[in-house]
Amino acid sequence: MILVIVYIFFYRKKSELLFERQFKETQFQQELTIAIIEMREVTLSYIGQELHDDLGQKMSVAKLMVNQCLENAEGSQKEILLEINEIIGESIRDIRNLSKSFISEQIENIGLIESIKKEVSRIDRLNLMQIIFQNDSEKIDVNPKDCLILFRIIQECINNVLKHSRAKNLTISLKDKKKSVEIILKDDGIGFENHDSKNGSGLISMQKRANLINTDFNITSNAGEGTTIKLVYKKIK
Repeated sequence: MILVIVYIFFYRKKSELLFERQFKETQFQQELTIAIIEMREVTLSYIGQELHDDLGQKMSVAKLMVNQCLENAEGSQKEILLEINEIIGESIRDIRNLSKSFISEQIENIGLIESIKKEVSRIDRLNLMQIIFQNDSEKIDVNPKDCLILFRIIQECINNVLKHSRAKNLTISLKDKKKSVEIILKDDGIGFENHDSKNGSGLISMQKRANLINTDFNITSNAGEGTTIKLVYKKIK
């Protein structure tokens, strides 16, 4: 009877541990999916803006020039210009279709550091604040799936600075250590009282995501003194 009871106890304990592990894996996959969807929205929004502001304008000018030529064109010349117009239209559609495939694969392929550099470059074009990225390594050991969630946390931190901090300067520093990767985002904005951060759904979401990828998430801020966010990603060997 004792052996049976012991067996039942350990069997239940094992089942509970397996269930807990499966639950955590499910949570991780859900957050990964959400991060991919959000990255799709951010990336496509940026690409759409670039297409509209840059390539879109160039294509529109090209179509306008072709239309002007069409007014005086005749015969085979007119047919050629009409074909060029059609090619321009197809090119615009092809570019928009290609943009849909430019999502999370980029982050997994080029890595965390290059992804941050690209994001910093994108923000820098907006001329809303001075943003500096400092890193002591060009390649770091981060699980590709963790990389996507970690980048999404960083991206959300940057967006919060842009939306709420009124900061003029933002510094992002990355240190590649033996057992961890340390990332610090520091702005000179208006800040807030630390107890106010507990009620922010965005900060709660970032904390939850950080927990899923074995990352410490700490935020320090005081009204009028800016905000510092520290992420410590623990490497798993």
